[in-house]
Amino acid sequence: QVLLVESGGGLVQAGGSLRLSCSASGRTFGGYAMGWFRQAPGKEREFIACIGWSTAGTVYADSVKGRFTISRDNAKNSVYLQMNSLESEDTAVYYCAAGSFSTSAKTYYYWGQGTQVTVSS
Repeated sequence: QVLLVESGGGLVQAGGSLRLSCSASGRTFGGYAMGWFRQAPGKEREFIACIGWSTAGTVYADSVKGRFTISRDNAKNSVYLQMNSLESEDTAVYYCAAGSFSTSAKTYYYWGQGTQVTVSS
């Protein structure tokens, strides 16, 4: 079992930045790929970014490529999402997840409770 807890969400103006953190506890953290997803009201959960367990590989959704950066620190059992040039369309609840390296939510076994990001225009 892996327990994931997100933090760092909040209200920010368009063009601003936020850094989300996800702390893991429980089973070995380094064995899992980590992903960030988001869900806006009335929409399906959307893949944002993922990173392999060795940090060698990352994948980003086209909608955030060049603006968001995923990273991880296995020594701290943490994964991060640096979000720059935020847009109103980025408003959503953001979730971190642990599982297989994939853009599909179905391949992630463990999920955090989510953190709200609101971007005002």
